[in-house]
This record gives sequence, C-alpha cells and structure tokens, in this order.
Amino acid sequence: QVQLVESGGGLVQAGGSLTLSCTMSGNMFNFYTMGWFRQAPGKEREFVACITFNGSTTDYADTVQGRFSISRDNAKNTVYLRMNSLKPEDTAVYYCNAIDISAWGQGTQVTVSL
Repeated sequence: QVQLVESGGGLVQAGGSLTLSCTMSGNMFNFYTMGWFRQAPGKEREFVACITFNGSTTDYADTVQGRFSISRDNAKNTVYLRMNSLKPEDTAVYYCNAIDISAWGQGTQVTVSL
C-alpha cells in the first residue's frame, strides 16, 4: 500500500491564494490519474479536480473552474492544487487521491476567512 502525504493547508483571506501539495510513495506515481477532493462539515465529499498521468488532461468541478489549477511533477511524485480567488465556501478538508487505486491522503484543512 502506498502513502500520500499532503501539505499546504492553512488560513487565508477571501480573495487570496493557496497551494496544496501531495507526495506519493513508491514508483507508480507517473502511471496514475491524480485528483483532489474536499469535504466541508456536514457535507459530502466532493470532486474538485483531476489530472491524467502525464498532465495532458485536466478536469475541474464547476464550482472551482477558472479559479483552481491542478498540476503535477512526476519527477517529484507530487501533485499540486493552486487555489486562487478563494471564497469562504471553499473552506473544507482537502484530500489527495490516486484515482486508479483509490488511495487517499490524510487530508489538509483549508479555511478561508471573510
């Protein structure tokens, strides 16, 4: 079983930016589609963004389209989520996912203040 370790969460003002990162152990990272999901208190976990194994294709939830950008560095076994123009409704725990094998990170808290 692989491990995914996330970092970059924290407090940010509305309108600000934040970048999350997730690094996966092992040597299979560059074979996997990677995704970011989030879950707010009292809400179901929802899809945010994903990126194919070589970064050629990305997809975004309508709620973050145009504001968030997913990217990856296969040499570093790392996927990133750049979050711009943050809104209070973006407040959630953000989770990294290796979609092909449904492996999850531990989650990192993002809180956007008014």
